[in-house]
Amino acid sequence: MEHIADCFSFALECLFLFSSSISNFFRAGELLPILAWTYLVFVLLCLMSWSNVRQARHFTMFSFPFSVFNLFIFFTLQLSRLVDAQSLGTATTSGQSAATAPADDPSPSQTSPGAVAADGTISSVRPIFTIPAGVDVGASLIPNIEDPEAIDAQTVCPGYNASNVKRTASGLTATLTLAGQACNVYGTDIETLNLTVEYQSADRLAVRLVPSNVASSNISQYILPTEFVHQPTVDAGAGMSSLTNDLSFVWSNDPTFSFTVYRKSTGDTLFSTQGTKLVFENQFIEFASVLPENYNLYGLGETIHGLRLGNNYTKTMWAADIGDPIDYNLYGTHPFYLDTRYYEIDESTGNLTLVTSNETDPMADYVAYSHGVYNRNAHGQEILLRPTNITWRLLGGSIDLYFYAGPTQPDVTTAFQTSAIGLPAMQQYFTFGYHQCRWGYANWSQLQEVVDSFERFGIPLENIWTDIDYMNQYRDFENDLHTFGYDEGETFLSNLHANGRHYIPIIDAAIYIPNPLNASDAYPTFNRGNDTGSFLTNPDGSLYIGAVWPGYTVFPDWLSDGAAQWWTNEMITYHGKVAFDGAWIDMSEVASFCVGSCGTGNVTMNPVHPPFGLPGEPGYVIYGYPEGFNLTNATEAAVAASASSSQAAASSTGEAASSTTLSYLRTTPTPGVREVNYPPYVINNVHGDLAVHAASPNATHADGREEYDVHNLFGLQILNATYNALLATMPGKRPFIIGRSTFSGAGKYAGHWGGDNTSLFAYMYFSISQALSFSLFGFPMFGVDTCGFNGNTDEELCNRWMQLSAFFPFYRNHNTLTAISQEPYVWASVAQASRTAMTIRYSLLPYMYTLFYLAHNTGSTVMRALAWEFPNDPSLAAAETQFFLGPALLITPVLAQGATTVNGVFPGTGGKGEVYYDWYTHAPQNISTPGANVTIDAPLGHIPVYIRGGYILPTQEPALVTRDARRNPWGVIAALSVEGTASGNLYVDDGESVVQNGTLFVEFTASNNALYASARGTYNDTNPLANVTVLGVQTAVGNVTLNGASVGEEKVQFNESSQALVVTGLEELTRGGAWAQDWVLSWG
Repeated sequence: MEHIADCFSFALECLFLFSSSISNFFRAGELLPILAWTYLVFVLLCLMSWSNVRQARHFTMFSFPFSVFNLFIFFTLQLSRLVDAQSLGTATTSGQSAATAPADDPSPSQTSPGAVAADGTISSVRPIFTIPAGVDVGASLIPNIEDPEAIDAQTVCPGYNASNVKRTASGLTATLTLAGQACNVYGTDIETLNLTVEYQSADRLAVRLVPSNVASSNISQYILPTEFVHQPTVDAGAGMSSLTNDLSFVWSNDPTFSFTVYRKSTGDTLFSTQGTKLVFENQFIEFASVLPENYNLYGLGETIHGLRLGNNYTKTMWAADIGDPIDYNLYGTHPFYLDTRYYEIDESTGNLTLVTSNETDPMADYVAYSHGVYNRNAHGQEILLRPTNITWRLLGGSIDLYFYAGPTQPDVTTAFQTSAIGLPAMQQYFTFGYHQCRWGYANWSQLQEVVDSFERFGIPLENIWTDIDYMNQYRDFENDLHTFGYDEGETFLSNLHANGRHYIPIIDAAIYIPNPLNASDAYPTFNRGNDTGSFLTNPDGSLYIGAVWPGYTVFPDWLSDGAAQWWTNEMITYHGKVAFDGAWIDMSEVASFCVGSCGTGNVTMNPVHPPFGLPGEPGYVIYGYPEGFNLTNATEAAVAASASSSQAAASSTGEAASSTTLSYLRTTPTPGVREVNYPPYVINNVHGDLAVHAASPNATHADGREEYDVHNLFGLQILNATYNALLATMPGKRPFIIGRSTFSGAGKYAGHWGGDNTSLFAYMYFSISQALSFSLFGFPMFGVDTCGFNGNTDEELCNRWMQLSAFFPFYRNHNTLTAISQEPYVWASVAQASRTAMTIRYSLLPYMYTLFYLAHNTGSTVMRALAWEFPNDPSLAAAETQFFLGPALLITPVLAQGATTVNGVFPGTGGKGEVYYDWYTHAPQNISTPGANVTIDAPLGHIPVYIRGGYILPTQEPALVTRDARRNPWGVIAALSVEGTASGNLYVDDGESVVQNGTLFVEFTASNNALYASARGTYNDTNPLANVTVLGVQTAVGNVTLNGASVGEEKVQFNESSQALVVTGLEELTRGGAWAQDWVLSWG
């Protein structure tokens, strides 16, 4: 009877356990299947084999408080709490953080399993596990430049001595050997180096230092293949042209090897390592050069910083997924700088004296010489700019330097592009229209509402974009069928295209890896990539699995044989479902939200939520506003400030600050061994540990290379792959790509946007320097997130920024999830300001398109610093609040909150031969003092724009879309110089084809009271000429004729006070097309 009672008690116990937790079993299965299956096996084992395992009384809940069943019940209750907690709010699928650690670029939010909806509410269809925040915390490191214990390599390393020097047809070669005992300070010293010096052309000198013993086992550590990054070589016929090279190379062994590059025409030292030691180790290279006092250096990207770099700044280059901090390394790597030196000319002797002060004499005469320096190295690195020198510190590779003689910025930029990085991609005409995006457009219907609103408010809209909201749980090449279904999308896109507009989706660099235990989680894109060996691996050959928006992810390996074709096939397949018109490549540093292969062994938890909160979630509500918001919106600002304080207090742990001294990881070099995850020399990386928010440095490529050696190239490689994929997807059309991570040379494939900026006047200010720097890097197609991405914007900031960005080539408004809407029609004043600026922009699209044609063919720039257009004026060396669009338009925006005036200079005026005309009034600006900083009226809604005398601008009547604008009549604006002359040009083609069937090039000249237009080419443009405006007409206007035929007095207006001649109604006289025949308009 006792045995029966025990059995009955055990059976009841099992029945109670199974019945009471059956729902938990299924819910736990969704959260983590392994828990559910373990639970089920245990219960079945107890039910079926109780008599063979142990006596029943040992299981009885009432006879032994710590029995296995009691412990299991306790576990069951805890599991239930975990499932309930995940269901109630901690889970979301994925998305982008604008307020926490990654603050990445634009990205997602959508109503799918556990997603944040566009209104900030939580929709939890299925609970999703949140990756612990600790997975994205790296080792505690201190940058070498801040480390009091750091060893100065210059004090302990021996340097090198040169021997076996031999002349070659283009320069010399030599062998360098260590001049003493190896120091092995941050790696293993390389005993012997090969030096190669080449005079490669009339204006280029190459200096290369590579280890003498390079084999297949270590070649990836030192040699950057030319198929990855083009390597300039000796030009054909360089033997003769190099004789005129203005650069000279001199070397010395006193006291150890050093070299100097001189400019022969001035005797100036451009680069000299004299007085320093060359350090060359397997994980650390250091070389330095003297620089003159108060030097002018530009470039060395990518960071947000002033245009002129200054002499107390460290530039770090390690592609980082980060929300635009000022002065730290960002998304791209561009190891190139422009050095401009000004000399005052002695009037009596002609001698030159180097200018070393910011204070200059506006009445004196100066001349400038510029040169460029490019270090073709893709490793992590930092460049130390100090008052008297520049120091390069590299984490690997070789020294591969190229010196460009200039002597002007255009000369340097053209030579750099044509020899090293390639000419910028030619864009389709539509890409110069206005672009609208945001993180939070929830479905096709909402996109249609945005498009309709632009139409209703009469604001041009060319392109509508979607962030990762459109994706199926944030997976590339798949739409969310509930919100962005393919059938509805086909209707939307058909109407969009019919109305002359375009659609651009975001495409991330990470690929979701499906849950193998969930058949419904299938993801064919991953399967196809995995089958072709297209993904990065761990050192042991297993897949490297990080985490990005969709959960645990893998990353394309662009060095594998299959990745590029797999990427192309996915693009083609997806385009068959969604007729997109370009690609927005994001997260391409490559970014990962955890350190190391955190997904290894955890894929059965997919999909998972990133290890940080999303904008709008509890604790991450956006309360930030621009500077001065408390002055213009006091009540709202007070409410926001109070809520922000409450949120911060609620999020605080309440722990007192620790007084414990921080302990840092310092790696001691092991001879002959590389430590790629924690290199001995610690660069000043914004994230510290190189693996934070990035694929780990020891991730491995198909050819055996480690990510450590090619990390900075991922952005370049994905843009190259995307360019070729779009050529295959839309044959014959120029690919339109905007990419985040870039390297030198990526501009020949794509444009770039400035990343996750913030809605502050400060970021609007820095946008000009960003754009000008990328002009030097070969990226004329540049823009920023207008009105700001992170935080809330406001009416004043958006008003000013919409007008400023209208003169950037890439013109897009974009902001973060749950921030206030910032489409230009949200505020009446912003809508009007936008229409005003866009009317100018769309009128000038022929001019901008011509500038891009010239940039694509000659390497010229589109946005230009004042110092580049007026190279002999040292007062402009640091000018960064104004810019030229091409040579002819001077833009002077308001960049400060609350301002109604702006100070600006008019370079070359005050008796120095230049004149500028107000765009709006056509009146010349009377500037009597050279270099005068003039106060200009600029009330809200007005951006000062001036036409520079001596230039002729082609125009076309604007429209809401570029397709319609291209069908409108032409116009010409001739702004006469002080001498009464002007010139300009116009390029016309079909606006989209890679290979043109016909092109048209029109040249304009003006002199002696006449304007001439002469065309050549076979492209047939039938739009008539509507009007001609001539500014700066000094003499009385007589009979105005076009090719000898009077245009009629009723079509002529002449304003004597503004000296502007406007001739209208020319359509009838040019009905065959404005450029069908050459013409001359006379007004003498």
